[in-house]
Amino acid sequence: MSVRRTAGAEALGAGYGGNTMSASQTSSSDVPTLLVKIFGKDRPGITAGLFDTLAAYSVDVVDIEQVVTRGRMVLCALVTAPPRALEGDLRATVHSWAESIKMQAEIISGLGDNRPRGLGRSLVTVLGHPLTAEATAAIAAKIAKAGGNIDRIFRLAKYPVTAVEFAVSGVATEALRTALVTDAAKLGVDVAVVAAGLHRRAQRLVVMDVDSTLIQDEVIELFAAHAGCEDEVAEVTAAAMRGELDFEQSLHARVALLEGLDASVVDKVRSEVRLTPGARTLIRTLKRLGFQVGVVSGGFTQVTDDLQDRLGLDFAQANTLEIVDGKLTGKVTGEIVDRAGKARLLRRFAAEAGVPLSQTVAIGDGANDLDMLNAAGLGVAFNAKPVVREAAHTAVNVPFLDTVLYLLGVTREEVEAADAHEED
Repeated sequence: MSVRRTAGAEALGAGYGGNTMSASQTSSSDVPTLLVKIFGKDRPGITAGLFDTLAAYSVDVVDIEQVVTRGRMVLCALVTAPPRALEGDLRATVHSWAESIKMQAEIISGLGDNRPRGLGRSLVTVLGHPLTAEATAAIAAKIAKAGGNIDRIFRLAKYPVTAVEFAVSGVATEALRTALVTDAAKLGVDVAVVAAGLHRRAQRLVVMDVDSTLIQDEVIELFAAHAGCEDEVAEVTAAAMRGELDFEQSLHARVALLEGLDASVVDKVRSEVRLTPGARTLIRTLKRLGFQVGVVSGGFTQVTDDLQDRLGLDFAQANTLEIVDGKLTGKVTGEIVDRAGKARLLRRFAAEAGVPLSQTVAIGDGANDLDMLNAAGLGVAFNAKPVVREAAHTAVNVPFLDTVLYLLGVTREEVEAADAHEED
């Protein structure tokens, strides 16, 4: 286990007690230290017991790390060494204490704090369903090959997917992302790489596509089912996918097939819309964190406005079906929301929210979302086609939208605790 003194601790130490510091408060590399490691079955009182034992030798604490996994504890304490005449007695006392509580101890001498972490600090989130040993080995090997060092690993969730976070130093974030993301799909995992730092805790704006992202459906197909033109709409969609039509052309062609449809169908389509599993949890949790949330859609305001009201979204923009005398005219009105429009709206929402573009997260599944995904600080391809997965910053290939929370460092336990507190 790596034991280190954090930058925050250094900052606190530099400003503690005025402009001067005692020798015991410095982390000079020539100060003798002892790394004391205690491991075994966890139980209450072990940490207090260790430091009570060390207190008899008047040592100072330089750093502490403790991990408990499946009831097994590893506790590491980096402390200043006592006078040489007392060091042997300290070692014997710590070992005796550890044996008395059926734990094991290891004590290593050194000078000062351990070597500083390398420049370039990133957080690597890995999602697996399941997360295999083979995939984990491959990820760890790729980090090492890229020149990175794994400083800490932490589990974010055990279901509905296994999510773990690696804190990595020693390699630039972009280089690490390139090394890890390329072959992630072949390993059966999703990998996100973001720079570590305060920005991860700052307010964010999250903007999602709607069709096949926030919801499971394609809204134009729901309307087409009521108009009896599903096959025709599917043909136009296929032509667009083949590159024979751009999005605006395909939108107009498909909407034209809805001409004459009674406006009462709008309410029926709204009732048929199915949220993606985890959508409510994602939005509820983001709002609790103080984030702002919006949607942009190549679909229709007749549906997105309802979703905005139901889910408490801060922003929503889509195309609008024209309705005259209670009938759909087969036309859309207003600004067309296409591929370029989605990126433009992301920028507009960010400006209105007062959030830097670098602090935005965009989520989408189609080529129509690519400009938005690339413009955002973090672009997430959600169950997307290969061309979209390869172009986005990261991909999520499980059918649970709330797994995006893990990419932001939110744990499943935190989500469940917040939900339970609200119910109380």
